[in-house]
Amino acid sequence: MVLTTSVVRCIKKQLNAEVHFLIKPDFAHVIHENPYIDFIHHLKKDTNETIESLKNIGFDLVIDLQKNIRSVRICNALGVKTITYSKLNVQKWMAVNLKINKLPKSKHLVDRYFDALSEVSIKDDGEGLDYFIMPEDEYDAQELIKGFSGFQGFSLGATYFTKRIPKEKCIEIIAQYNHHTILLGGTDVHDLAMEIAILFPEKVVNFCGKVGLGVSAGIVKHAQKVVTGDTGMMHIAAALQKDISVLWGNTIPEFGMYPYYGSKNPSRHKNLQVDGLSCRPCSKLGFDHCPKGHFRCMMDIAIE
Repeated sequence: MVLTTSVVRCIKKQLNAEVHFLIKPDFAHVIHENPYIDFIHHLKKDTNETIESLKNIGFDLVIDLQKNIRSVRICNALGVKTITYSKLNVQKWMAVNLKINKLPKSKHLVDRYFDALSEVSIKDDGEGLDYFIMPEDEYDAQELIKGFSGFQGFSLGATYFTKRIPKEKCIEIIAQYNHHTILLGGTDVHDLAMEIAILFPEKVVNFCGKVGLGVSAGIVKHAQKVVTGDTGMMHIAAALQKDISVLWGNTIPEFGMYPYYGSKNPSRHKNLQVDGLSCRPCSKLGFDHCPKGHFRCMMDIAIE
């Protein structure tokens, strides 16, 4: 969702259009405060219900930035002009399965969005991504970080295990940082966070499983820097124009999902990865374990 915000802003500003956004209910809070969105629609479990709820609105244009079976079905049912983009699925398949990398080396997913939108004269304004924090989340975040300065936000969570920073690397990174580290993530990394916090009782503050995404974003907003894997928090941190260190596991930056700051802003991220590893990338998404059993894509990253 965060990666679509540049498109939303540019459409609103350049076309002065009424902007509607279709999203899963569980993620709607991510765009709740976005001033460039006029109406938020929740995706229903039954796709037919979603279609019926949208059919009579009278859209002039539909922009499909999901491009899966369900989104294509919805677009076709609405029967209006639709714009979508190239997902580079063939090139990604070649990179994963044949280890032949034909992916563009410096082409972000957001750039591909705007390539597709050129047919309706929408141009990237170069301002990067947006993330608008709800006032109550901003307040809670500031209350939680009172007394901390110069801290780094450390995102432990990720949808897939092979995108998570392993405990050993977390310990190396935290040991080298001279200020506090605030651990962020969901209940799925609660135990890992507890183990790390016990090792650094004076340096680590653990909020994993204790605060939601909105408050976590509020904390990141005030962080000196952010350490993360290939995660949604990485994109939020980029939207907030933070310095980011990204540890890449099974995925690679060439998939086009690295931190995006916009052409008018300096790049503020470092990619930490193991180049030349024969089994990497092993998936364009991720796995719940390392298929080879060694997890060298993360374990061999040189932290120093």
